[in-house]
Amino acid sequence: MKKTKGYKVLVAALAFVLVLMLLSACSKDNNSGSNTNQGAEKNNASSVGSTAEELTLFIDAPWYPVKEWKGPIAEKITEKTGIKLKVTVATDDKQLPLMIASGDLPDLVFTYGNVSRLSDSKLSYPWNELIEKYAPDFKIDKTRIAIHTMDDGNFYTIRNAFATQEEWAANKYALGNNGNPGIAVREDILKQLGNPPIKTLDDFVNVLGMVKDKYPDMVPLIMDKEWIEQYFLMQFGVDATFGSPWFEQGGKVDFFIRHQKMKDYFKFMNKLYRSGYIMAENFAHANDKIDDQYATSGRAFAHMYTVSVADSDNAVVKREGGAFTFKMLPTSLSSDAKIISGGVGFAGTFITKKNKNPEKSIKLLQYLATDEGKKLTMFGIEGEHWTWNEEGYPNLKYDPNNGQFVESNGIKWWYLYNDGITEGLWSYVPGTMTTQSLMEIKKITKYKPELGLIQAGPDSKERTMRTKIDEMIKNEKVKVYLAKSEEEAMANYENMVKNAEQLGLQKLVEWANETYQKRKDLFK
Repeated sequence: MKKTKGYKVLVAALAFVLVLMLLSACSKDNNSGSNTNQGAEKNNASSVGSTAEELTLFIDAPWYPVKEWKGPIAEKITEKTGIKLKVTVATDDKQLPLMIASGDLPDLVFTYGNVSRLSDSKLSYPWNELIEKYAPDFKIDKTRIAIHTMDDGNFYTIRNAFATQEEWAANKYALGNNGNPGIAVREDILKQLGNPPIKTLDDFVNVLGMVKDKYPDMVPLIMDKEWIEQYFLMQFGVDATFGSPWFEQGGKVDFFIRHQKMKDYFKFMNKLYRSGYIMAENFAHANDKIDDQYATSGRAFAHMYTVSVADSDNAVVKREGGAFTFKMLPTSLSSDAKIISGGVGFAGTFITKKNKNPEKSIKLLQYLATDEGKKLTMFGIEGEHWTWNEEGYPNLKYDPNNGQFVESNGIKWWYLYNDGITEGLWSYVPGTMTTQSLMEIKKITKYKPELGLIQAGPDSKERTMRTKIDEMIKNEKVKVYLAKSEEEAMANYENMVKNAEQLGLQKLVEWANETYQKRKDLFK
């Protein structure tokens, strides 16, 4: 009996010890869990990052400012999708075509210049097939699908930065993006000149003359090499080149160099040159940073670039200890000012046939296409970088024109899938000159994405013809700008048009009209 009783006591003691051990373990677990969810999330993110699948991404844009998959936005996307990207940015615009020719493609390609070429079943997976197989709940609206559907019935990407006229109208605070032209001028110089008004093109030209006379060592107008034409084309009402080189008149389309206002535009630009207000070397700048250096170092009065030029220049001047500021000119300096946007979006992401994991790739794009994904990409992390204003726009906790902050955090630049409305909301920052300019731009903009659908296939005779014409215009128009007289400028312009016609411009226009009649029905 004693032995049995002793055995029972021993078993009970052991059971009691086990209970204490279990309680201790539970308490320890509970305590560790109470150490802030943020710490747990960090550990989880780190774990996801270390186990995430790495896919290669080629960005077909030599100017692209973000070159590594790092920063809070990239990390959050990896956390949400289980994918991290090994990024390569193009060295020039010939690199991707060479990669295509050799068959040496990465998992993903992000491009704006080779959308037609990569929309090919031999090179890329059709999104519609991947969605049906791996992501049947990935819903894309009919307009975007129609815009991107190729002759084989497939669509291989959806470009970012696109919105319909109806979407723009329904979103009061969506203001387009930085891809709109603008001119900034020095406020201190204007004050010293007596604050002359600048309400018309003639006013602006008169002020440039005053600057040249009083400040002979200063360049009156410096221009970004990629933005030499857009602002003044807008003033003359040349309703082409904003997303499409085609314009419509009387139900027919034609190529922009034959627009009735092109002569007036070229005469104006040539006069700026002959008056000494712009420099010949501006047309041969090696990169798009030279104009910035002129402006922010105090060597130029006016700086032509995009709608953010004043805000971005002011940020640099302040950072470098400068004592002057820029302000924007009005968007409209002419009663003819208008924009007909033929844009069908900016750039698209392709899932190549070399892709190691098409399923994860289409699901990555599906996440980026969600409301959460679009806002994360464009605004940053909610709570940390922005909060939502009940009026319908984000209250940003940073200056979107602060390129260093935006790029180091990876904000905006991972827009492998996004839309014009989300990007347009990022541009709405009350009180900034960029926002004011975009509000003015929106008032004079009409959208005709059907013009942007006049696109020739990559290996078509029309594409070859268009390439030759574009290259000729690129070389010949400089002769128009830099002519020694207005008569010489007009003779050079007429010669440029004649050369285009000899290269097959009329045949290209006939093809464009056939294409336009078919494509515009997509928007009925």
